[in-house]
Amino acid sequence: MNPPWQLSVIIPHLNEPDDLRRCLLALDAQRADGIPFEIIVVDNGSREMPEAACSGIPDVRLVRETIPGPGPARNLGASMARADLLAFIDCDCIAQPGWVRSIVGLMARTPDIDLVGGDIGILITDPRHPSAIESYESIYSYRARAYVERYGFAATGNMAVRKQVFHSVGPFGGIATMEDTEWGQRATARGHRIAFLPEARVLTPSCKSFADLARRWDRHVAHEFRKVVGRPAAMLRWLVGGLVVVGSPLAESFKIFTTDRVSGARNRVLALACLTRIRLHRGRRMFDLALHGDARRFVESWNRDAS
Repeated sequence: MNPPWQLSVIIPHLNEPDDLRRCLLALDAQRADGIPFEIIVVDNGSREMPEAACSGIPDVRLVRETIPGPGPARNLGASMARADLLAFIDCDCIAQPGWVRSIVGLMARTPDIDLVGGDIGILITDPRHPSAIESYESIYSYRARAYVERYGFAATGNMAVRKQVFHSVGPFGGIATMEDTEWGQRATARGHRIAFLPEARVLTPSCKSFADLARRWDRHVAHEFRKVVGRPAAMLRWLVGGLVVVGSPLAESFKIFTTDRVSGARNRVLALACLTRIRLHRGRRMFDLALHGDARRFVESWNRDAS
């Protein structure tokens, strides 16, 4: 007898019980569409297991993965899933109405599609007065369509895949990797078809401070730098890229003042100011790595802060 579930939703969690509760409530509200799905919350070493956050939500299983990193947590959830379709969402994401319905519907209608990436937007704390970081991230963070259509992967904060495809491609990487990029590009390189699904939309909070945003970029820059170590030509391109990053805010100003992802002159100016600050930070990190070559300390620092 086939299991009743049409979808297994997998959520990694680490010390964010309030965010997890909001995520679970948003998912539970989607049961009104009549699609049976299970939820697997995989705690990744929190100070306390989020039992209270999971209480009262039907069809939720709470388990623990002791290997650090969201990749291993998602791998454990995938190994326990009882549906033939897996969906991954982060615990600070809020699935918008129709998220489950649109994923299940698309995968049922198009059997040639193996994995999908949904849209990701920024959850604005006060829509009347977005912060500079919220305005910036509304434009530049989580470019979900570009991830899928240009780079061949889907962000694991909003991704779905057929279970047999997931297991054929293999597990996500560990904490030292950009696991969604690496896994998605491995899948598409093997010929698995990916599609962007804008109807499957989630909202996620922006970084709480510039320091949080900078740490996120430190991790990304460090991972990218590992690809150029020991390769003189690649190092030269890296240095040129650093100069381009530093000078890019001027070129990006047209995009900021014409995009429909933010509105109002105030919010556009704030976005440009934040963009300029973070691009200068990124450029400085790129040159620092080129001079000193210690990428590991950025990743390790990010991991310590995340825990």
